[in-house]
Amino acid sequence: MPTELRTSTAVDASDSRTWGRRALDAIDERLGITALAYPVPEHANRFAWTLGGITAISFLLLIGSGIVLAQFYSPMPEDANQSVRAIETEVWAGSLFRGVHFWAAQAMYVGAVLHMIRIFLTGSYKRPREGNWLIGVAMLGLITFALFTGTVLKWDQEGFEALGHNIEIGNLLGGLGFWFSPEFAGRISILLRLYGAHVVIIPGIILVLLVLHLLLVKRHRMSPHPLLPAGTSSEQAAEGEPTQPFTRHIRRLVAFGIALAGILGVLAVLFPAPIGSTPVPGIEITKPPWMFWWPFTLENWFGLSAIVWGELVFFFLLAVLPFVDRGPERWWRRRPVAMGIALVVLAVLTVLTILMAITPAEVHL
Repeated sequence: MPTELRTSTAVDASDSRTWGRRALDAIDERLGITALAYPVPEHANRFAWTLGGITAISFLLLIGSGIVLAQFYSPMPEDANQSVRAIETEVWAGSLFRGVHFWAAQAMYVGAVLHMIRIFLTGSYKRPREGNWLIGVAMLGLITFALFTGTVLKWDQEGFEALGHNIEIGNLLGGLGFWFSPEFAGRISILLRLYGAHVVIIPGIILVLLVLHLLLVKRHRMSPHPLLPAGTSSEQAAEGEPTQPFTRHIRRLVAFGIALAGILGVLAVLFPAPIGSTPVPGIEITKPPWMFWWPFTLENWFGLSAIVWGELVFFFLLAVLPFVDRGPERWWRRRPVAMGIALVVLAVLTVLTILMAITPAEVHL
């Protein structure tokens, strides 16, 4: 065979074998995807260390299902409750989408809390990761606010009463609570403004904080294993532990995401998202969603202002944690003071939640 023909055939075969690789290289040249392939230590591939990723996947499922629901929801007080019922009964797979949205919200809240507990137990909020911890605290607050607004949007008795409490709290705060006043924008229903916050403002801020959170993880790398000697840096830890590219870590998260979507789908079918009757002003017969039970027990004891003070103290403790617990030790067994305080806080929240669970709704009046 002539040399030129052999060379041409070899080049053609090489091109046919590597066209996929060359396409990926072309995309990466423009988007920089390989920047995600930074090293991740082996211990960070355990399930407890993927809780943040699972929380992010729950957020994506919320966005996807929320886009569908937004096509059929009317954020006007006279239509809101009926539009939710129409989604359940008239929209193809509407009940499934709403159920997935409802359970994904629960999953995101639980995932965020468990993620922060893991970070606390492993001391991963310590220097130089204090800023990322504060971003996580801010996202937890936004998730809580998203759950509140989602409850109101149903515009059933539960949502109406939840909004009533928030309006009262806004009045209690005076000028600081102006946004929750129905008079803030007289021509626009407060339900419409809460809808805007639920579908645009809150997800938008969470998305920005999530990107910043991931960039800081890349900047500081995954925190070292807490059993390593105090003061061990991420670079030092990487020298003695196997690593994999973050892209491999993402593959695990995708697998977890598929499993999570399946679980949420089953829950949506077996336990559909609740929807109550059209609200009746002047009565209070419901309890708030379970994640709000503990501050409502405080309200039963000390009045409406206790909700504000309880939430402020809770988030203040979370925010100051990395600046108070500054010791080099990361393993929870070596931090008895921090663990003792955390157990007290957890016990108080658990007791307050249980008390609301067993307290009749009418007592809350």
